[in-house]
Amino acid sequence: MSDFVIGALLHFQGPGGIYGPSCQAVTELAVAELNASGGILGRPVRARFLDAGQPLPVLRRQVAGVLTSRGVHALTGWHTSAVRNAVVPLVGRRVPYVYPAAYEGAETRPGLYVTGEVPSAQLFPAVARLRAELGVRSWYVVGDDYAWPRRTFQVLSAQVASLGVEFAGARFLPAQGASATQLGGVATDLESSGAGGVLMLMVGQNAVRFNRVFARRGLDERMVRLSTLMEENMLMGSGAGGTANLYSTGGWFRSLATGGALDLIGRYTAHHGAHAPAVGAAAEACYEGIFALRTIVERAGSAAVAAIDRSVDGVVYEGPRGLMRFQGNHAAHRLYLARADGFDFDLLGEL
Repeated sequence: MSDFVIGALLHFQGPGGIYGPSCQAVTELAVAELNASGGILGRPVRARFLDAGQPLPVLRRQVAGVLTSRGVHALTGWHTSAVRNAVVPLVGRRVPYVYPAAYEGAETRPGLYVTGEVPSAQLFPAVARLRAELGVRSWYVVGDDYAWPRRTFQVLSAQVASLGVEFAGARFLPAQGASATQLGGVATDLESSGAGGVLMLMVGQNAVRFNRVFARRGLDERMVRLSTLMEENMLMGSGAGGTANLYSTGGWFRSLATGGALDLIGRYTAHHGAHAPAVGAAAEACYEGIFALRTIVERAGSAAVAAIDRSVDGVVYEGPRGLMRFQGNHAAHRLYLARADGFDFDLLGEL
């Protein structure tokens, strides 16, 4: 029987490359577990890794090639909205595409199934809680310059006034990495902004470099930071001195003490060893995406997009994040607020 090939779009270079090793390792675990439990539709599963960190024209040609040759039967993997927007028109309805990353929301294109966080559920309650508990009423947005940060800022701008919160300003920096001069200029803007918090909408190494500059300027003593992508590998990259007063919000943290989360960490360690890359939010999202894919394909009885579209609404399954419930093409799940504590996170509670 031929393999069911999952195209795993992961960043192995560029700012998101910091997630690549852990995303690949957890994808390998997920594939091994699927094959140990019968595969997908009774077929053995194999991952085909595609580098989402390539220049987009190069990536588009590669994805178009594997789709035309029927070299993959589905797509998933953690990658940015810029990659998703480049790939979706190529995919059409040819294969199911599970997108597991936090993103800007409102994605309804056919054949796309979303398991990641959206601003209204993730950031709005986090901002509300930090206002109530820390008195943060003014935020400054620092983001990468592409669809997810800009659209997230737009969505929140229309919502936060109801909380008695305002944005003091926003700066969007080159998505492939800001210069030292640009980062220094943002730090200077923050010093004079009067904001009590910084909303970081930055990917991987971009956020790591910002954290280092932020701490060198002593801004961590005056302002809190809130991120939606900050995870354990990024904490290590930022250094212990770069993570004071840093908060993160999302559906997964390595310190999450639920049965599903602890089981994943245990199985991952048994599979790859104690020195494997940390399972951060991006890596867990990859695991979630693969098991969401298996669930919706098995429920439909087919990998045909039309069949999945007819059956996906209302699908429920239990993953490392807990209960996942599809409402239309989006899966809803629990979200948390956490504070960085060295190279790990201290969970503050559910949002």
